Amino acid sequence: MSQRQPLTILFADVSGSTKLFETRGDEAARRIVAGVLHVLGEITQRHGGRLIKTIGDEVMCTFPGALNGLLAATDMQKRVSTDPAFIRDNLGIRVGLHHGDTLVEETDVYGDAVNTAARMASLAKREQIVTTASTVSGVTNTGPLRTRSLGTARVSGKLQPIEIVDVMWQDDTSNVTTVQRVVKLVEAQQRKARLLLRYRGQSIELDELAPPFSLGREASNNLMVDAEWVSRTHATIEYKRGYWVIGDRSTNGTWVRLGEADELRLHRDEIQLRCKAGTISLGQETALNPDYVLQFQCVEA
Repeated sequence: MSQRQPLTILFADVSGSTKLFETRGDEAARRIVAGVLHVLGEITQRHGGRLIKTIGDEVMCTFPGALNGLLAATDMQKRVSTDPAFIRDNLGIRVGLHHGDTLVEETDVYGDAVNTAARMASLAKREQIVTTASTVSGVTNTGPLRTRSLGTARVSGKLQPIEIVDVMWQDDTSNVTTVQRVVKLVEAQQRKARLLLRYRGQSIELDELAPPFSLGREASNNLMVDAEWVSRTHATIEYKRGYWVIGDRSTNGTWVRLGEADELRLHRDEIQLRCKAGTISLGQETALNPDYVLQFQCVEA
């Protein structure tokens, strides 16, 4: 039997596990990752939370309140970043969380809050905690916890972007505010960033409120690049944290040139388009792929 209940949903993902499997072998790497997940589960219980499940090298947890989840997230980061065994294997975690209404069943949790928390985790980088502004705006008596604005992000199923923040857990406190204060973020309408794409005679314009723009060989993508070296769903472009970001999801990688700099190969990672213009080549470097190169231009109103 299911029931509706407000909860804080937290996802924590182990970063560096792919390299670990390559260098240590499957069995040893699995034991090490399991050790990290066990520690995350212990911290969850210590803060009044519940470990719902592990998904590969990720845990999904619930907490009765936002403060429980925020404190657990910071303790998770501190523990993993200082544990000698985890440091030796160059492991870290990224954490995303959100407080909202959920549908609770005996062994699982569903609902919009779960989807939003998963989106926060996908936005987080290694050694980062990302949450929604609504999660922290009403929390008080939090001691040293601080946050920093990350602007807005799109979440599947929501018509408008939502405000997001970075929860600061390290000693550097520059450019942060305490979570006791209402988080004041720059509204998307005030920035008016645009990205212009040109590809084989096509001109495409994206604004910062646009959902993630997909590129790949399949026709279901926003832009189809029909070449045999391009993956079915190869890469995505979206506006987050104040920059246009391209993320590679492909087999062969993505080559990006920022301005006049040397071309960079991106593979299962993402990079900010921190320049006015450049090029994107899917699957091969530009010299081998001249007929399928995208040109981009970043425009600020």
